[in-house]
Amino acid sequence: MTLPTTGRTLVTPRAHDLGGGFTVRRALPAAAVRSVGPFVFFDHFGPVQAGPQDNHDVRPHPHIGLATVTYLYEGAMQHRDSTGAVQRIEPGAINWMTAGRGIVHSERTPEDLRTVPRRSHGLQLWVALPEAMEETEPGFAHTPASAIPTLEVGGARLRVLVGEVFGAASPVAAASPTLFLDITMAAGDAFPAPPATERALYGVDGPFTLDGQAVPAQTLVVLAPGEEPLVAADTDVRLALVGGEPLGPRFVWWNFVSSRKARIDQAADDWAAGRFPAVTGETEFIPLPAR
Repeated sequence: MTLPTTGRTLVTPRAHDLGGGFTVRRALPAAAVRSVGPFVFFDHFGPVQAGPQDNHDVRPHPHIGLATVTYLYEGAMQHRDSTGAVQRIEPGAINWMTAGRGIVHSERTPEDLRTVPRRSHGLQLWVALPEAMEETEPGFAHTPASAIPTLEVGGARLRVLVGEVFGAASPVAAASPTLFLDITMAAGDAFPAPPATERALYGVDGPFTLDGQAVPAQTLVVLAPGEEPLVAADTDVRLALVGGEPLGPRFVWWNFVSSRKARIDQAADDWAAGRFPAVTGETEFIPLPAR
């Protein structure tokens, strides 16, 4: 929904079942907004309580032409991929996986958490890669929480996960100009939205306001080009800000992103034929859906 007085667009995420009763809120891509900067996919999952009887593992599956960005607020997951990377993902860290010409990965509950009650809460994002990097070598980079810069602006606490704002720069090496912030605010805090070519804000656990205009919780609001509204909170709230430089139209189908539709068709054929690299120690996989 576009708000005519401001030029902002509101996106209400749709529920998407990943299997095993694990449902996410998917804000991108949406009919009204296909991407924000390089971000072409925005999933918010949890907070969800799980027990020993629950299986929320994501079996091995492929990607091309994108980078996944995983950020946890609660819980832990075990990442494995076909480059040989094995990484426990925990809250506050940034895990950037470049798919490039093709990668396969799984995300499972760590062994030490399988038999105990546990909570899971976080974001899974995809950024498109520049055309010149769509066929680059796949790779995985982990940046621990301790390496992420934090600053305070107008009382709000900003963690600069990717990109640079207000003089603080993340050590995460993005493929193109990209901005990703984790913001925590208390009642009365307010700060100006930092500039970027395209930006969107999302209330992870509560509502907030932009120049006094209310934005409901768990709603993605895409800002109008060039505006720098005052972001404020009437209650304690956590926000995510994503944005950056747009990369142009992309085809998105299943787990594949490309500037060329024929490349996505080829990736689908390759997965169906078993031509993607394997993940060491994994014997399961997610089959190709109907085209």
